Amino acid sequence: MYEIVVAGGWLMAPILLCSIVVIAISVERYWTLRRDKVVPPTLLGQVWQWLKHYELDKEKLNELRLSSPLGTILAAGISNSGHGREIMKDSIEEAASQVVHELERNLAPLGTIASIAPLLGLLGTVLGMIKVFTAIMVEGTGNAGVLAGGISEALITTAAGLTVAIPAMIFHRYFERSVDSLVVEMEEQAVKLVDAFHGERVLKPGERGES
Repeated sequence: MYEIVVAGGWLMAPILLCSIVVIAISVERYWTLRRDKVVPPTLLGQVWQWLKHYELDKEKLNELRLSSPLGTILAAGISNSGHGREIMKDSIEEAASQVVHELERNLAPLGTIASIAPLLGLLGTVLGMIKVFTAIMVEGTGNAGVLAGGISEALITTAAGLTVAIPAMIFHRYFERSVDSLVVEMEEQAVKLVDAFHGERVLKPGERGES
């Protein structure tokens, strides 16, 4: 492996750095975007029970805000529930925009790496071919070692760039879809809370987290 990296030339260093960043971001986002962590299934039911029994004080509200992204959104709505439906919805939307921004953190660098890794490989290919043609011009075609080195450098960097870019693109698309799905679920939970607060619906047992 070390010999391959060395044969690929100096452009292998940024390509390897990109691969490390892809792994780090993918692991971090996979851990952060777990569904039960972002949208706890029983959270809305727990909040409704607190409201029914008049147990939702400032301490519990702060606990709710810090518990999860969904809790942040619900806490924002509850804090402004006394100002009318529209104000409550506006506060939820404002909190949701901040939550979504946090959920999408590091996805842009992942997409950027998916775009630039093949370009780094292509640059290595170009530099390798320049090395080959320079050797041909200076020494002719008799020095097979120099020619092989240039061709090897060209092929290795291209392969390395694609090896990094393909997983980066897959992970980027996967996490984007995960964020979209989580946002839809949080919107549904927030709408249920707004409707319940303003008398347009009553939470069913399943929605309350009760059996």
